[in-house]
Amino acid sequence: MAVTIPPDLLARYDRPGPRYTSYPTAPVWTEAFGPEQYAERLRASGARADEPVSLYVHVPYCASMCWYCGCSVVVSRNQRKVDEYVDYVLREAALVREHLGTARPVLQHHWGGGTPTSLSPPAIRRLFAGLQRLFPFAPGAEVSVEVDPRVTTREHLEALVAEGCTRLSMGVQDFDPKVQRAIHREQPLEVTSRLVEQARALGFTSINVDLVYGLPHQHVDGFRRTLRLVDTLSPDRIACYSYAHVPWLKKHQQVLDEAALPRGAAKLELLRAAIEHFCGHGYEPIGMDHFAKADDELAVAARAGKLHRNFMGYTTRPAGEMLAFGVTSIGEVDGAFVQNHKEVPHWKQLLDRGVLPVHKGHRRSADDDARRRIILDLMCQFRLRFHEHGGAPPFRARYAVELERLRPMADDGLCTIDDEGITVNPTGRLLVRNLCMCFDAYLDRGGAPAAGRFSRTI
Repeated sequence: MAVTIPPDLLARYDRPGPRYTSYPTAPVWTEAFGPEQYAERLRASGARADEPVSLYVHVPYCASMCWYCGCSVVVSRNQRKVDEYVDYVLREAALVREHLGTARPVLQHHWGGGTPTSLSPPAIRRLFAGLQRLFPFAPGAEVSVEVDPRVTTREHLEALVAEGCTRLSMGVQDFDPKVQRAIHREQPLEVTSRLVEQARALGFTSINVDLVYGLPHQHVDGFRRTLRLVDTLSPDRIACYSYAHVPWLKKHQQVLDEAALPRGAAKLELLRAAIEHFCGHGYEPIGMDHFAKADDELAVAARAGKLHRNFMGYTTRPAGEMLAFGVTSIGEVDGAFVQNHKEVPHWKQLLDRGVLPVHKGHRRSADDDARRRIILDLMCQFRLRFHEHGGAPPFRARYAVELERLRPMADDGLCTIDDEGITVNPTGRLLVRNLCMCFDAYLDRGGAPAAGRFSRTI
C-alpha cells in the first residue's frame, strides 16, 4: 500500500465524486417519493417478518459546531429540548412499526449524529428500551453508538452498556492543537484516553476512532504525531476519512481558511502516512478508509470477501433493509431509499399529525440494483468477478460503454481488466471512487452533476 501517484495522474483524477454509501446517490432521489410511497414499501416489507433489519437513529444535537463537520447538526445546550427529542423518535418508530404490521429482529443497531451522548443518561435508557420493545435485538446483534469524548461521562457509558451497547465510535480528527483550534474542536489526548479507559473497564468490547485528513494546517510530520498518539489508545478499528470541503452545502465551513487546506499531493501524503503507519502497527486496511486489527471481525470479513457497505459505513452484518428514525435519517426498505425531513420543527409537526416524516426517496430499478452490486464489489472487495454478474459475455455487452470509460484507468494502472473480471490495483484503491463513477448511470449524464454536489475524490 506504499503507493505514489504521479502528479499528472493526481491532477487527472482529483475531481468531485460520490462516496457511494448508496447507489443511486442521494442527489438523484426526489420528493415524488413521499409518505405514501414509504408506507407502501413498509407494508411490503412487513411480509418478511422473520428477516432481520438494521436500525439507525440520528440524534442531531451538539453542544457546539465543529467547523469541518459535514453532518446534519443542531447546536443546543437546552437539555430539556434535547431529551424531548426521544419522545418523537419513539413516536416515529411506533408509526413505522404500525405500517410494517409486524416487528423485525434487529441485527445492527446504531446511533449517529450529531452527538448521541448529548442525550442525558435517563433519556438514553428510555430511547433504548422503547426501541427494543418495538424492534427486539436479534441474537448476536451489533449495538453501537457514536460519542464525543468532550461531553460523554461515565454515567453515559453506564447507561449505554446497561442497554446492550458493546461498540463505541469516537471522533478525534487530529490531536494537533493548531488543527483543533482551526476546526473549533479542542480535545486533548487526556480527555479521549480517559473515556477509552472507562469504556473498556465497563465492558465495551470494541472501540473505533475517527480521524480526518485534509484539515486546515495539517502536515505530514504533525499528522504522524497524531498517528503515534492514536497508538496509545489501541483502538480496535480506525476510520481515516478524507475531509469533504463543501462550503456551498455546509455554510459553517466558510469559516475555515481555504489557504490552509492541504490539497492534491499534500493531502494524499497524509493518507499515505496513515496507511503506512497503521499497516505497520498491526492493522489491516479495510475498504477505502478503514483499518482494523487482524482479529477484528471487520478484518476477518474483508479477508473472506464478505464485507458490506451501507449508510453506516463498512459492516459485517449485511441486513437487507434499514429502518431509520430521526431528522435527516436515511433508511432502505423494500428496494427503496428514504430520507426524513432535515428540520426538527417540520419533522415534529408531521409526527404530531401521524404522518411519516419523509422528505424524499428513490425506488430502485433493476438496472439500479445491478449497478449497485458492481459498485459494492469494487468498494468492498476491490474486485469484480464477471461470473457473479451473469457471465463475461453478457457483462461486457451490457456495460460496453462503462468498460470503455474504465479502460484509460486500466492503462494508468488503477485496475486490471481480464477474462475473469476487474481487479482494483493498489493505486486504484486510493481512487476507487473514480473507478465506481464509471458505472454510475446518473453522474454527469443527464442526472446529478458531480461538481457542486460532491467532495473531491482526493
